[in-house]
Amino acid sequence: MAAEPQRMSNHARYVPGYHFVLATFILVILGWSVTQLVRHPDVETMVSTLAALSFLLLFWYARAFAVTVQDRVIRLEETLRLERLLPPAQAARVGEFTPKQLVALRFASDAELPALATRVLDEQITDDKAIKALVKEWRADRLRA
Repeated sequence: MAAEPQRMSNHARYVPGYHFVLATFILVILGWSVTQLVRHPDVETMVSTLAALSFLLLFWYARAFAVTVQDRVIRLEETLRLERLLPPAQAARVGEFTPKQLVALRFASDAELPALATRVLDEQITDDKAIKALVKEWRADRLRA
């Protein structure tokens, strides 16, 4: 079965076991630990609460670190893509893009990228959602972390 075409409304990636199941488990454990700490404050419940907070931090940072690495790779890919697709005068401006702009521009097709990239720089569009909304021919990115 072919995947649904990717577009602005469905491009976010959620891994149910991570984003919903594991997050829920961690929040339930944290809630239970805090409740126990309030009801029965002692060393054991304090350690339990610290462990639950540690799981929450681990959950958060595991995702944040993966997204940071992914964004660095996207920045490299899009810089190379822009240098290949833009005319020399525009290619000289590639260094003006912020990482957030490059991450958003990755969804633009090769055909529309030069004009969109110029517009983003000339109009100083920095909001990633606004940039994605300008994309007419969506270029799917299904290999995200």
